[in-house]
Order: sequence, then C-alpha cells, then structure tokens
Amino acid sequence: MIFRPKYITFDCYGTLIRFHMGEMTREIFADRIPAAQMAQFIADFSSYRMDEVLGDWKPYSDVLKNAMRRLCKKWRIQYFDAEASRYYNAVPTWGPHEDVPAGLAKIAKEIPLVILSNASDDQIQTNVAMLGAPFHRVFTAQQAQAYKPRLQAFEYMLDSLGANPEDLLHVSSSLRYDLMPADDIGIKNKVFVERGHGPGNPAYNYVAIQDIGGLPAVVGL
Repeated sequence: MIFRPKYITFDCYGTLIRFHMGEMTREIFADRIPAAQMAQFIADFSSYRMDEVLGDWKPYSDVLKNAMRRLCKKWRIQYFDAEASRYYNAVPTWGPHEDVPAGLAKIAKEIPLVILSNASDDQIQTNVAMLGAPFHRVFTAQQAQAYKPRLQAFEYMLDSLGANPEDLLHVSSSLRYDLMPADDIGIKNKVFVERGHGPGNPAYNYVAIQDIGGLPAVVGL
C-alpha cells in the first residue's frame, strides 16, 4: 500500500545539498595531515561536530569552531579560527546533488515539502533557492534552539506544522542525525537515501533509495 503523507520532511545538507566538508578538509589540511591519515582525520572531524550539537543550542559557527579546535588538539596541530570560518562561509554556496531538482519537482505539486536542517537561518535560504522546487516550510536548528539528533528539533517541527508523527514521511541520508531520532519520536514512515554518509540499519524500518529520483515512486507519483 502506498503511503501518501501530509508532508514530506527532509534533511538538507548531504541529502539534498552536496556536502563538501570532506573535500574542504582535504584541501585545507593537505599540508599538515598525511594523505594516508586523512580519512581518519575527516572521520574525527565528523565525530566532533556530532558531539557539539548534542547539548544546548549554540550558533553553528561555534559548533564548527569548537569541533575543529578539539580536532586539532587531538591531532596535535595548531588551530586557526579563520579556517573554521571558511567552512561556515562556504555552506551557502553549496548546490544540490544532480538528482535532486527533478525528483523534487515531481512531488512538490502534490505533497508539501518541508526541511528540518541543522543550519543557521543566515545560511540556508540560498541553498534552498537552488533546489528547484518550492518548500512549504524551512525549519532550522536556530529556530528550534536545538540540533538534530535531539528530539527537541523534531518536536519543534511537528508543533510548528500542527502535525503528528504519523503524518510525515522523513527523508535523509543520515541514520544518526535523522532516521534514528525520527523513529524515536514516532515517525514510522522514513526514507534512507544511500549517499554513503554512514551505514544504514534495517531495524529502523525505512525504505532505501539511491537518490531523490527514487522518491516519487515511494509516494505513488
């Protein structure tokens, strides 16, 4: 049976917008981190960013600076505030994965599209404008005063939409940031976009697709 949700809710960065953190890290730290160790360095940066969003909300610029400061301490290299700022300033310039505009366009006329993102308000609007489809609402961690995977972020979205968990289909390429907490809060209908941003786990009862081009079929469009 095809599920037709009241809203399709999306993670933005990684799922819809190409996420360039790894590429930027390879470029910025090429002179300090040996090539053979770069993959671990990037993984550590990702882990620290995750850890930084688990507490009380703070500006995303602080999340990046704190994560990079801790990363540099672990790897015994000098931290530069300006390098952390490079990441923050780059985010609004990132565009969508190639499959995104056409996939969204097939759905947008039939089902309202919503974003729940860990971005700041001053970052995300230029990214959304590049997605090629209208969005009913765009929610940020700044508005929710909480980052995913905290349930507070999802509660804010549900309350703002006047929706229940069973009304949504949540779409993400991240199990840890999105699909695990979505499941915890009762969102039963989920889609995992397999973009290589970490392993999946079928225990979370999602539909797996390779890209957004596969999403219309999930909702019968």
